[in-house]
Amino acid sequence: MVIELLQRLGSNTRDGFTKLGRGTRFLAQTIAGSVSVLPRPRLLLNQMYSVGVLSFLIISISGLFVGMVLGLQGYYILSDFGAEETLGVMVAASLVRELGPVVSALLFAGRAGSALTAEIGLMKATEQLSGMEMMAVDPIKRIISPRFLAGLLSMPLLAALFSTVGILGGQMVGSGLLGVDEGSYWAQMQAKLDFQDDIINGVIKSIVFGFVTTWIALFEGYDSIPTSEGVSRATTRTVVNSAFSILGLDFILTALMFGDD
Repeated sequence: MVIELLQRLGSNTRDGFTKLGRGTRFLAQTIAGSVSVLPRPRLLLNQMYSVGVLSFLIISISGLFVGMVLGLQGYYILSDFGAEETLGVMVAASLVRELGPVVSALLFAGRAGSALTAEIGLMKATEQLSGMEMMAVDPIKRIISPRFLAGLLSMPLLAALFSTVGILGGQMVGSGLLGVDEGSYWAQMQAKLDFQDDIINGVIKSIVFGFVTTWIALFEGYDSIPTSEGVSRATTRTVVNSAFSILGLDFILTALMFGDD
């Protein structure tokens, strides 16, 4: 049993490194093919609509309720110390630094990432990608690269939307429901939030999450087994691997950005 366990562990490790190598090569080809997308902006715009605009509703509603919950919980915590006027700082910092990029990326992986994997996997299962290769059309440049750029550009915009709507939701609860002075809510936020440490670092996080999530989604679809079961498993792997990657990278980026504070 020990030998069999070691053999299985070695086999899984080898397969993991093999898949990582395929994924890295796939990423290099995708980045190289992104140059060919620039002369055809319609491809990029169509994909930004698919992965970005169609994610607008779930991002907005989720951001609103997350901001409202932050406003509610933050008020009850700060009121114990007589610091209700700093509610805006707490809500904005929580959203811009952490919750905005992280929750947006998780929602993006669940909505847009799974859709990208299923779409590419279905193209592979129905031999559309092979047909394009037979017609001397590179599927990486025509199919993969536009979707990769669309995900990379859409994620920071969606994270900014999530944070903005969340701040408004916190203000609705704090000022409209709990009686926090509206002027203090906004003034404290503007005075305490730092553009470099808070906003720019949040944007960097969202770009990294968009890069990794889109890469995983496209690779899982492109590398999936061309059957209905294979595509469904690839879609599941996209959501799970993206969630682990987002949370792990969030810890690393937070340690690098705010470790010296």
